[in-house]
Amino acid sequence: MENQAVYDDLMEKFKAAFGRDPEVVAYAPGRIEVLGNHTDYNEGYVFSAAIDCGTFFAACKQPGPECRLVAGDLMREVNFTIDKVEPSQTDTWQNYVKGTFAGLQELKPADSGFCGMFLGNIPLGAGLSSSAALEMCTGLALAKLYGIVTDQVTMAKIGQKAEHNYAGCKCGLLDQISSLAGKPGMLVKTDFRSIEFENVDMGRDACFLMCNTKVKHRLVDGGYDRLRANCEAAAAHFAKRITSHPVTALRDVAMTEWALYKDGLDEAVANCAAHPIGEDERVLLGARWLEEGDLAGFGRLMFDSHESSRVLFKNSCEELDLVVDIAKKIPGVLGARLSGGGFGGSVVVLVGPRDAETAAAAIANAYRARCGKECEVSLIRPSAGARLVK
Repeated sequence: MENQAVYDDLMEKFKAAFGRDPEVVAYAPGRIEVLGNHTDYNEGYVFSAAIDCGTFFAACKQPGPECRLVAGDLMREVNFTIDKVEPSQTDTWQNYVKGTFAGLQELKPADSGFCGMFLGNIPLGAGLSSSAALEMCTGLALAKLYGIVTDQVTMAKIGQKAEHNYAGCKCGLLDQISSLAGKPGMLVKTDFRSIEFENVDMGRDACFLMCNTKVKHRLVDGGYDRLRANCEAAAAHFAKRITSHPVTALRDVAMTEWALYKDGLDEAVANCAAHPIGEDERVLLGARWLEEGDLAGFGRLMFDSHESSRVLFKNSCEELDLVVDIAKKIPGVLGARLSGGGFGGSVVVLVGPRDAETAAAAIANAYRARCGKECEVSLIRPSAGARLVK
């Protein structure tokens, strides 16, 4: 089993905390965002991949309405009842579980409480979506426990609603879909208007490095929501100015139209809009390059994507820019860009398998020399999506 040591640790801790074995266990991976940044809530396109680290959620029913929830890394317990599932201002990690449980109860009310515990190995704050992984393994485990039947898109939307209403981050669906839809060795290409996705083979000549700058991002601090509000304001502007076709989101605006009709927008808002518009075009071109086997062309789009994040969207930071700048100069590296919401976290690097070890060492050494801090670099393998394991 993937991440067997984490699973074994969880099983021991669960029995110690609750005096019994779990009835059900689910696993959900984190994700890397490979191309298409902040396009999900703009109804655009994204290339992503589930990764080979993730989170397990174990649960069993218990009599009565009380729910006991334990964070396995902290061994800290919180309690609530099935008829009073509300956001908490303390131990805020519980909100991802509570919000997901509340969403499931909208489909079918729970008939009793549960004992639950989660444990994972996704670096927190690294931009690899540990929160969505927790939501999706919680959702799969509790849906099985309570006999709730749902599909992947509905489960993803339950996780998104938990982020909005319980965690305070107005995210799109990228992270949840990526965690659910991954397949070994393949990217997930998602159309966030239709919520349709497909798996795309990267081929044997490509792998990824995850470069964790250890600059922790906190999307609930307001930066993410500010950028989303700018995109929505820009979409409303273009909907009034463009008369040749309907505009309901930035996905409907081409870069040529942005240039023609941006007048009247605040410069910061206009630049914000240009980023997801350009990203959509890069994802569609990237799909063509992958189909033709042009990994170098795909990698150049990743570099372009990061530059757009840095200059237009301004969701990068000094450390992320430094990693990308270092990666550009290393032989064998095809592309690099920030992965996820931004404001810290990780850079994803596209590299040939034969060059991966050398590139990883070169990035780590150069970052340490220029920044005086460590950058944790590890090989990422696109992996299978969320699933029940017990």
